[in-house]
Amino acid sequence: MEDLIVPIFVDENISSSIEIRSMPGYYRIPVEGVVKEVETCLELNLKSFILFGIPSYKDEIGSSAFDRNGVIQKAIRMIRKEFPDVVIVTDVCLCEYTTHGHCGIVRDGKILNDETLPILGKIAVSHAEAGADIVAPSGMMDGMVKAIRTALDDAGYTDVAIMSYSAKYASSFYSPFREAADSGYKFGDRRSYQMDIHNSNEALREIELDLKEGADIVMVKPALAYLDIVRRVKETFKVPTCAYNVSGEYAMVKASTMQGWLDEKAIVYEILTCIKRAGADLIITYHAKDFARWMMEGFEW
Repeated sequence: MEDLIVPIFVDENISSSIEIRSMPGYYRIPVEGVVKEVETCLELNLKSFILFGIPSYKDEIGSSAFDRNGVIQKAIRMIRKEFPDVVIVTDVCLCEYTTHGHCGIVRDGKILNDETLPILGKIAVSHAEAGADIVAPSGMMDGMVKAIRTALDDAGYTDVAIMSYSAKYASSFYSPFREAADSGYKFGDRRSYQMDIHNSNEALREIELDLKEGADIVMVKPALAYLDIVRRVKETFKVPTCAYNVSGEYAMVKASTMQGWLDEKAIVYEILTCIKRAGADLIITYHAKDFARWMMEGFEW
């Protein structure tokens, strides 16, 4: 289970867990419930987590994302106090925190890459200060890894690693996540900064740039429809590689198995095995808790 990372949606606006409609069996967790959620995962031998925040307020620049008392910062401190040895990864982006829902600063309907970079650095530093082990920039802004590495180093957090969403495609598989994280965009789409689904060579160029800027781990997102990218990345660069088994992939499995059309245990085992076979060292997956439970119960292929 050491190669699985559990996503946790921490919602500052609720007092009890709320199921995500488009992701059956997955929940938004209140800040006060995050310790219990981690404790449950530890009982399943799951020790790594990536945190996504739903803040109590949003604005044009996503200022709650770098608030020292923001939702993620509070959650990190609570987890770290109770479980000092777990691995805490944090999503570094603006989409959950801005009124417009885009991953960068917006002016006159345009996403401003360079103006976004200092804010991503501030978010990363605030997460490191709270106790994050790894920060994961997901906005696909050019230069984001360098900006974050510089900000972390200048603040004294030289040991905090960067797991970059280096090859993040403009995919239709993300729709349930937007409900889960309340991160839907108010206009346009994200194709101007996420990657063209037709292009595999661009992924290699993006990853090479991120590695030069200081990324410690690179990510391919989504996973299932992009296993060819995972394989190319691993064979080309031979660096720690993560694949994100995303919300739409999870939702399809859940919907089909709820109808009795698929064997959930067998299909999840096969999916995770195929992602590993393609070359992923780490997998972010919403199936993690179910899969760990099935394995502890003695599931066999």
